[in-house]
Amino acid sequence: MVKKQYAMVRRMGRHFSKAGQDPFHTNYRGGTLESEVRNLPSTEREAPTIEVPKNWDAFPGVILSTKYCYGDTGNGVPETSYKQVFGGVAKTITQMGVKQGGYFANEQEAQIFQEELQVAMTNQLAMFNSPVLFNYRIFHEYGIKSGSKGGFRYEPKRDKIVPIPEGMAYAYPQGSACFILGVQDDMHSILNDAVVTPGMLFKYGSGAGMDLSQLRSSREQLSGKGIPSGPTSFMRPIDSIAAAIKSGGKTRRAALMVSLNASHPNIMDFIELKKRQEKIGRDLIAQGYDGSFGGEVYNQIHFQNMNTAVRIPDEFMAAVKNNGDWQTHAITTGEVIETFKARELIRKLAEATHYCGDPGVQFDTTINNWNSCESSGRINASNPCSEFMFLDDSACNLASINLLRFLRTDGAIDVPGLKYITRLFTIAQEIIVDGAGYPNARVAQNSHDFRPLGLGYANLGGLLMATGQAYSSDSGRKLAGSLTDLIASESMRTSADLAIPKGPFPRYDENKDSVMKVIEKHRNKHRELTAGNEDELSRAAEENWEYLQKTVPKTGIRNAQSTLLAPTGTIGPLMGCDTTGVEPDIALIKQKQMVDGTTVRLVNGSVGPGLTRLGYQAGEIEDIIKYLNKNETIEGAPHLKSEHLPVFDCALKLGKAQRTLHYKDHLKMMAAVQPFLSGAISKTINMPGEATVEDIVEVFGLAHEWGLKAVTIYRQGSKFTEVYRSNNSAGLEKKVECHKPIRKKLPNDRNAVIHKFDVNGHEGYLTIGLYADSGRPGEMFITMAKEGSTIGGTMDSFGTAISLALQYGVPLKEFEDKFINSRYEPSGFTKNKDIPIAKSIVDYIFRYMAITFPEPGEAEKTKTDVEKVAEALEDKPTERKAMVTNDKSGTPCACGGILEPISSCKSKCSGCGTIKDTGCVE
Repeated sequence: MVKKQYAMVRRMGRHFSKAGQDPFHTNYRGGTLESEVRNLPSTEREAPTIEVPKNWDAFPGVILSTKYCYGDTGNGVPETSYKQVFGGVAKTITQMGVKQGGYFANEQEAQIFQEELQVAMTNQLAMFNSPVLFNYRIFHEYGIKSGSKGGFRYEPKRDKIVPIPEGMAYAYPQGSACFILGVQDDMHSILNDAVVTPGMLFKYGSGAGMDLSQLRSSREQLSGKGIPSGPTSFMRPIDSIAAAIKSGGKTRRAALMVSLNASHPNIMDFIELKKRQEKIGRDLIAQGYDGSFGGEVYNQIHFQNMNTAVRIPDEFMAAVKNNGDWQTHAITTGEVIETFKARELIRKLAEATHYCGDPGVQFDTTINNWNSCESSGRINASNPCSEFMFLDDSACNLASINLLRFLRTDGAIDVPGLKYITRLFTIAQEIIVDGAGYPNARVAQNSHDFRPLGLGYANLGGLLMATGQAYSSDSGRKLAGSLTDLIASESMRTSADLAIPKGPFPRYDENKDSVMKVIEKHRNKHRELTAGNEDELSRAAEENWEYLQKTVPKTGIRNAQSTLLAPTGTIGPLMGCDTTGVEPDIALIKQKQMVDGTTVRLVNGSVGPGLTRLGYQAGEIEDIIKYLNKNETIEGAPHLKSEHLPVFDCALKLGKAQRTLHYKDHLKMMAAVQPFLSGAISKTINMPGEATVEDIVEVFGLAHEWGLKAVTIYRQGSKFTEVYRSNNSAGLEKKVECHKPIRKKLPNDRNAVIHKFDVNGHEGYLTIGLYADSGRPGEMFITMAKEGSTIGGTMDSFGTAISLALQYGVPLKEFEDKFINSRYEPSGFTKNKDIPIAKSIVDYIFRYMAITFPEPGEAEKTKTDVEKVAEALEDKPTERKAMVTNDKSGTPCACGGILEPISSCKSKCSGCGTIKDTGCVE
């Protein structure tokens, strides 16, 4: 029996690929998949061209080109095709599986496995997390080893964790997107585990989470009688490291999560940490500084590269419900430090969340009730997005299935295909565990010992819309629960099958009771979901749960965790998904601002299929689509029945939309799928701008009551800059288009500065209009000579051009850097003591602008060299005389040029040509 099962485990057979057919041209639904080379908008690559499947939309090509294609023309390894990326990833993972042994019966099965992965990624059926797409193939395909320290890996021959040789990091590439790091209450651990290790994770495209509850508070004492800094003080260098290192060497932000227990003495400081920084940011924006996404404000204020969460036990929620007290306790002694009303604390938490979106909450008791490895430790922290929750010093590689690709033309789910893709990627992720490198020995050891995986899905919102079901409907939640149920049970069944040839995870024996407890909890939730309502999905899941309860006690299970729901913010668009993770769509048409500053226009492609499923005719659908394109909302569209509007409801009111999903619908969807996940859900509850603090408190209570492990809230408008926005422009037929700048005109009544100037006898007037909110220039008029004269017309046109550029957001400093020191006639002396000599009228104008409207920290830069010398020697007249009169020293002229000696007593300015008597020097 065991041999039969062993053979079944190892022989999957083909499903998506075709024998003898190029996997890169295999359309899993029949026919040949063609490819083409496209020119794509890109700010990063010298030659923005890439080969992609012909049926791909534009945006996935942009993502692949700018995020995942390795190299450039400078290093001799420029990737310009999906075949190089997906082919290299599939080949590398397959070779790792062959080397490790036990996954494939022979070379033929290994080849089938590799081709199935290639077809799956090419057809956007599923995708690995970003670190795999970043790192897997760099050494195996191109021989690039990396000059960085290699970290640690598992060595099967010695059955131990060993260092990766320096300079060989890509030979054992980082494959996990999610890390949880344990931090202890000592300086070595803080500096190494909370600063150095996360930095190396960010370098290779991963994120890290840590709980700082073990660190002594600032209200206790050190052994040397000093006062500890407290956990919040150490968050600043951690954030700085995250800000300095781009994830995977690309333009993704580094990701970081920091959590703190509600009983920690510094909990109030922690709650208000990001709120205070957001207040500083808003004040700076009000003063006219750049508050755009990735602009100077949010790049300068602290804690913008980390999420924060408060760990809340059941006892705290009971105290909130009963209006009881809540105490904080010293870390070292356990004594009570402070007593709050629990409702006061949760309100403070809600106020901070209302203001800036942080902190989120993690329900500690619920999380640990679903801990499959209780005997090995408790779960203290999560990854940056709160979906991976496991023991300290652990890692998880993720992958996500594109649910919409498994919707058949008759509206049913392709259950065999969904089971196969789940099995395929579970095995691939399992291979990655021992083929990967890790930042330190503890993480490497725990990854080998527990082998947690993170398989999930994306495009649930798109799938529901395409099937004509509202995200807010009971039927929508039932389908979501059933899909999650099947994927979770199939992934765990695959893990149980793998335990036959490969053995269970090494720490299984000490945790077998808690493993079975969690399987039993999953199956009980499955029975609640499917009671009296069987279908193909539920029958397939029931078969899996029955198998698991019978088999696991005999054979064990290969992976301590198998499933979770990640945000899929980058790989979702790569797969052409309309929606990410478990979330509904933000809006049917929206503008997304990328980290690199580009803006793309995203259009939900599930609207048409959804209308077809609801029974609309082709002409009616065309009219509705045209209306949507023009108005960025489907509300009021011709032919559309009012009872069908909920199918197209989205999370936020963007554009002209008036309808929106209620935020409780988001919570209900999470509650529908959470019982079938090993981990948790990365899901931000989107709340309208008018939501109150009390509404947020209610969400926290409902999330706990409905069994969620964590919840994060975003109130629309609580950030001065938002990733998604609406912009009524462009055509629906384009999935992505370049950003169109927005002009900010001055009001009809505006303040202005009028300045008269004179450059070598040429007089003129400079009128500078100012924005009322910032006092910064928004227009410039230059009046010179007579009406109709050449110089007058030229300067008037020049001023108009500058005005338009300022209103479209070009910083004034860009003009100053470009035009100061422009040299042509008329030039010479002026009547402005701050600018005694000008090299041209344009030079004068922008010197005047730089002095009158200095950027922060720029005032010093606008001073002339003579002024700087004079100030430096203000109290040293003897030194000043010697410096100014020595014609051999390169004395600065008032214009900014250098006086060069032309005789023993005279010098000539290299800039303005002025000859000066500098005094004879013996």
